Amino acid sequence: MLIGSALFARQIPMRSGLKMALGWLIIFFIAFAAFTLRDDFRSFGNRLSAEWNGGAVQQGKELRIPRADDGHYWIEGRLNGQPVRFLVDSGATITSLNSVTAAQAGVELSGGFPVAVETANGTVTADRARVKRLQIGEIVREDFPVHVSETFGDTNVLGMNFLSSLSSWGVEGTWLVLRP
Repeated sequence: MLIGSALFARQIPMRSGLKMALGWLIIFFIAFAAFTLRDDFRSFGNRLSAEWNGGAVQQGKELRIPRADDGHYWIEGRLNGQPVRFLVDSGATITSLNSVTAAQAGVELSGGFPVAVETANGTVTADRARVKRLQIGEIVREDFPVHVSETFGDTNVLGMNFLSSLSSWGVEGTWLVLRP
């Protein structure tokens, strides 16, 4: 009422008044949409940043890993300085490497008897080893125990022994969040 009476008192032509009103409605709608969708815009920005940075977003000490199209969480890490792609798997007890990755990263087997490992494809045997340096984002673990086997195929798995070494980890929406 106040706005209408102010416009009427100023004797603004109807066409100009409607243009101004429409302009203000558009400005209000844009501001309302930006406020309402701010989390979606932030998520979209994080997703773009993750794609640009090879899959993960470092926010302070937190490492945020986006869920891939296959429903899994994949992360590029470093194993003794060598780049390695890992599948984050909370169902895996021990971090596991395929033989090719272990050889490329200079991982020496501990020797001794192989261990039986239950996998999604059944029971396989694996050798024990220790990695000098495992780095995921800014999270570093040294002298880290792993399993190595030819039967793991092309996949390297970041298991619960890594996840449980963190102060916390969890899923927030479509992001896996690791806190050192």
